[in-house]
Amino acid sequence: MFLKKKECQIAKLGEEVLRQEAKEVKDLNSKEIKSLIKKMLHCVKLSRGVGLAAPQIFESYQILIISSHPNDRYPNAPLLENEILINPKILNKSETLEKGWEGCLSIPGIRALVPRYKTIEVEYTKIDGSKIQIIYEDFLARIFQHEYDHLIGKVFLDRVETNSDIISEDIYFKKIK
Repeated sequence: MFLKKKECQIAKLGEEVLRQEAKEVKDLNSKEIKSLIKKMLHCVKLSRGVGLAAPQIFESYQILIISSHPNDRYPNAPLLENEILINPKILNKSETLEKGWEGCLSIPGIRALVPRYKTIEVEYTKIDGSKIQIIYEDFLARIFQHEYDHLIGKVFLDRVETNSDIISEDIYFKKIK
């Protein structure tokens, strides 16, 4: 099944699906879930994002993908491509919060300084049904928390501490050069 660009619509801020709590995945082997994951992998690649959550493509399921790699949107991103996390949960988090720049495919043209836990321990199910516990740090922890927020009905702007931490993406790219 080959997906075309038009088959990858990203939900934008204001869409109801972005403010809902996503449903737990019950059957990893269902045709619907397998198709959804395939679509998510296509969409994250097409969008040049470093992560994607199912609600961002109008599917309210607890699935997220971390697809970190250096690109024009995140030139210093570490490499961890296409990690599929089903029914993820945060088990532990560091006391240390760190502000970092974030953008979102669902909120194009905006960047903001967002406080996130520097280190988190998470548990999730892989597509083969095995359970994984892993510790993410720094940028990968940030990606996880950003995408996890989509599963609980939040967006990164909900975490911003002050309006002066929000800028246009054009200004952001001038700042990082």
